[in-house]
This record gives sequence, structure tokens and C-alpha cells, in this order.
Amino acid sequence: MSAPDSIAAGRPPERSVMIHWPDGRSSREICGRDWLAAAHAAGQSIPTGCLGGSCGACEIEVNGQVVRACIAQVPASRQGELRVELASDPYW
Repeated sequence: MSAPDSIAAGRPPERSVMIHWPDGRSSREICGRDWLAAAHAAGQSIPTGCLGGSCGACEIEVNGQVVRACIAQVPASRQGELRVELASDPYW
């Protein structure tokens, strides 16, 4: 459904952002999609563990802010883009 169709259906248009991944590739993703699905669609691999947010294995940095990819969603960005880095935990 295109943006005008969604507006006509009474829903706001879907917003998307450009995501710059650690390997130098970029992809466009809809805001609100979960990070693991967005990474998979872009051919990226984010390590996982519990998939419930408690272990921290899936931590990524999004524009410098650490988030747990298994429970977080792609946020909107005023600049229209996000930069992702894999977080590293010295205890793993």
C-alpha cells in the first residue's frame, strides 16, 4: 500500500529510515519494525541469546545509544538515517 493509499484508509503514511550497517552496506527500513527482522532483511547478522532482552547478547549501538535488538524497534530519525554498530561486551 503506498503512502497516499494509507492516508485514504485513515492510517498515517509509513515512515522509513536509511540504516547504515557495520559492514558498510545500507538499507531502507520502516520505522517500528523490530531490529532482528530489519537486520535479517538486510542480510546482516546480530548475535542473539535469550531473545527476551535479559542476556544482552544482541546489543547494538544505534547512533551511539545501546539497545537490545531482540526487544527494540527501528526508531524514526529526524535526519532520516541511523548508524548501527555491534556492541561488544567484555564479559562474553
